[in-house]
Amino acid sequence: MKVLDLAAAKQKAYRLLALRPHSEKELEKKLREKGFPAVVVKETLEKLHDLKYLNDASFAGQWARNLVVNKIWGNKKIITSLREKGIAADLINLSIENAREELSEEEAIEVLIKKKTAKKKPPAFDVKEKQKIFQALMGRGFPPGLILNKLGKIKKEDIDGEDWE
Repeated sequence: MKVLDLAAAKQKAYRLLALRPHSEKELEKKLREKGFPAVVVKETLEKLHDLKYLNDASFAGQWARNLVVNKIWGNKKIITSLREKGIAADLINLSIENAREELSEEEAIEVLIKKKTAKKKPPAFDVKEKQKIFQALMGRGFPPGLILNKLGKIKKEDIDGEDWE
């Protein structure tokens, strides 16, 4: 292992962490993609752990909170995002549970429905409008039953192409 490789890998890692927090798997992948040898990557990650710059539990908590509060995503999509970043299932569940103390899925759906219907005129919006809102909320990872509950009663036949689990 060359000392120059190690120094360069640390510099790259510091730059990446300065932009935003990263999970260990994410950082490892980025360093490998830059062509650093496995030994250098391993030592760099160990050094970052020692300095407390790399902590998957802290990262998962911050990431989940951002997705819950700022992006207003559903749990399904948050789980997928955290899995892609190499976070363990128990940390994912804990992170989402903590983030949901701030904004539950039910409240998030209500916020999004209000945003999407703010410019619409009462009384009720039509089935086509509900379908559009339903699809948008499904895309954000919210469960279909909860969406339907919040949107009001819609016949299952009115929503095309969804599986009703």
